[in-house]
Amino acid sequence: MRILGIDPGYGITGFGLVEANRGVQVLLRCGAITTPAHTDFSVRLEMIYNDMQELLRVARPDAVAIEELFFGQNVTTGIGVAQSRGVILLAIRQAGIPVYSYKPSQVKQSVVGYGNASKHQVMDMTKRLLHLDAMPKPDDAADAIAIALCHARSSTSLLTRVGKN
Repeated sequence: MRILGIDPGYGITGFGLVEANRGVQVLLRCGAITTPAHTDFSVRLEMIYNDMQELLRVARPDAVAIEELFFGQNVTTGIGVAQSRGVILLAIRQAGIPVYSYKPSQVKQSVVGYGNASKHQVMDMTKRLLHLDAMPKPDDAADAIAIALCHARSSTSLLTRVGKN
């Protein structure tokens, strides 16, 4: 199963494409969709949408895992990220690919085994699970890889198969 993890943002949207087969995950590619600061916001959303369509076409994922939003201190930034997430979800929907949302605590629990793990702990475990020499940059791409790993581990759990016999 090819899983595309997405860490939504409007300045930087991270992505990580992971191949998951029988409990083994391999990183295929990762990177970021970026938009220039001081550009009209509607133009930035259009750039994200167009780039996401192209990424989906090239990556050909079987599923997309995207992080749910967490509104911390800066609600204004959160609103922009929510709009970015909206155009990303639209592109995924139009491509006909199943999408799954995960809370940050679910990603941490799945990758590290502790829902309140630090960003450093998540990155370290991601690196270990994928046998990487170094964690990919930018951090948004690393976060997206962790989101893809979360889905890989969740979708292959025996609990997801209960009642499907």
